[in-house]
Amino acid sequence: MSPRSLEWRLFALAVLATVLLSLVRLPPVLAPMKPFWLGLLMIYVALEMPRVAGLGIAFVIGLWLDVLVGDLLGEHAMRLVILTHVVARFRFRIRFFPVGQQALAVFGLMLNDRILSLWVRLFAGDGWPDLSYWLSPVIAMMLWPWLFLVMDRLRMRGRQKPSTG
Repeated sequence: MSPRSLEWRLFALAVLATVLLSLVRLPPVLAPMKPFWLGLLMIYVALEMPRVAGLGIAFVIGLWLDVLVGDLLGEHAMRLVILTHVVARFRFRIRFFPVGQQALAVFGLMLNDRILSLWVRLFAGDGWPDLSYWLSPVIAMMLWPWLFLVMDRLRMRGRQKPSTG
């Protein structure tokens, strides 16, 4: 099996897992801390597997999540497209940062995503969120090194050819 088809399989499984994580309901106290799982995945994919998923795939996955979650149609699609575009634009800089610095970049990207989400919600007529609304980018920053290591290990394991004999 070619490495590219293995990357597609890994991406499809990761999308399924992150969509399921996005659908998990948390208690109201913990809900603001839930990271944007698909956003984290798209950051990784845009950095390490850019041939697998571009802006079109990000848009389709975002629309799919909008339908599943029941949010404003196009909100997640817009957020994922903007996030993927920014990461693709700065890919060669971010990719070679140590994982700790990448986590800081992920914090900035997720903070930008949170601001976009806030704009959409304010235009839709929702009120101003409380301070806990801003915890999600911090949680995403703390999860980034672990997510990066797990995804990288799975991707590298898929590239290794099984030994014979």
